[in-house]
Amino acid sequence: MAERRRAKARVAPDASGAMDVAVRFLGTRPRTRWELERRLRRAGAEDHVIEATLGRLVELGYLDDAAFARWWGEQRDRHNPRGRRMIEAELRQRGVPREVVEGFREQHAAPERAPEDGGLPADEPSRAREALAKHLRGRALPTDRKALQRVGMFLVRRGFDPETVRATLRAAADATDDLSQPSD
Repeated sequence: MAERRRAKARVAPDASGAMDVAVRFLGTRPRTRWELERRLRRAGAEDHVIEATLGRLVELGYLDDAAFARWWGEQRDRHNPRGRRMIEAELRQRGVPREVVEGFREQHAAPERAPEDGGLPADEPSRAREALAKHLRGRALPTDRKALQRVGMFLVRRGFDPETVRATLRAAADATDDLSQPSD
């Protein structure tokens, strides 16, 4: 199969070919400008064709790093809650510019979302509680020290700062103690 690939002469895509490659690439999920530029380079497009294609996609509204950052944060909060630091690192890995990441940080920290209304968690402790609940999947919080440390390290690996992790584990332990004590 590798021989077959090498046997084909690679033709650099023209403007319409580059647009086809870009549209197929954008068809699966939103992408950053950097990701799309890398994909077009891999396809063998020339620099002027890449710039023209990227410019046209920005014009049409299909390529927007700020919209990608919002989408990425929402997906993380909804499916796999992570801390702000981890989400920002993932955005940087995908080539989102620093000023867009900083704008995302300011917007993501704003308490405009209400979990009670079916929205996403508004703050870091809420996201940590949700990540812990998903991790435990209905099981009780472990009581022995080693197991509790493992749960704490899970949250740290998810990008939550140590103080948030400690507060979340304390709150979960208090809630577990309240449930286990018989009421008078």
